[in-house]
Amino acid sequence: MTENTATVPGSGDGAVRRAVAAELAAVRARAAARAPRVLDVGGGSGAWAVPLALAGCAVTVVDSSPNALAALHRRARDAGVAGLVTPVQGDVDALADVVAEGGADLVLGHGLLEIVDDAAAALAALRSAAAPGGAVSVLVAGRYGAVLARTVAGRLTEARTLLTDPDGRYGPGDVVRRRLDAAALKALLAVDGSLVLELLQGDGVLEGWVPGSVRDGGPAGARSVADLEALAAAEPALLDLSARLHALARRSG
Repeated sequence: MTENTATVPGSGDGAVRRAVAAELAAVRARAAARAPRVLDVGGGSGAWAVPLALAGCAVTVVDSSPNALAALHRRARDAGVAGLVTPVQGDVDALADVVAEGGADLVLGHGLLEIVDDAAAALAALRSAAAPGGAVSVLVAGRYGAVLARTVAGRLTEARTLLTDPDGRYGPGDVVRRRLDAAALKALLAVDGSLVLELLQGDGVLEGWVPGSVRDGGPAGARSVADLEALAAAEPALLDLSARLHALARRSG
């Protein structure tokens, strides 16, 4: 049984999820007679899709892995929301072949732009899938957060390479094709002028540096970490130190 609420059940209270929940609330305010239509590109086994379906959204997940889609189907069935989740095998490079243009109120491309061959083309495909006035949410690996993490771990050669490589990679063995900083992400979103950036925030700004004894210190410790992370996510001076950068942009028209 689904709930028509603006929350994302069971998904935590991170800055990204709060932004997604706020966008869904706005969609419901505009179109209260129907479920919000969400497209999750590269959504895998449903980390986002199933909670969104539990929140009453109709979610289409496009992924190139049949194994991930099979796991998604099982997870959605077990959660009782199989009727709201549509798995589609496909690739962002041919997104227009498997989903209708302009059919989604919200398009997710989380963990996608750093692994595709052409980030600009992938972003254009996400934008085309969004309805006019709809939103595109992207979550990407941050360059400087990765530099800091490797420096603290003593992996100085990798840190130096990440800092100097044009794509923010640590070497030929890096499975990530690119890591972005805030300026690069803004520039990517502005390439064709059809997306208007509304929100740029950090995800995993300070929580990863909190000692485990504090993180595991019970509900009070967890709340303190969450409160600190919420403040840090919106702090421009800390943005580029985030493990991930999150942007919400709206399709013009």
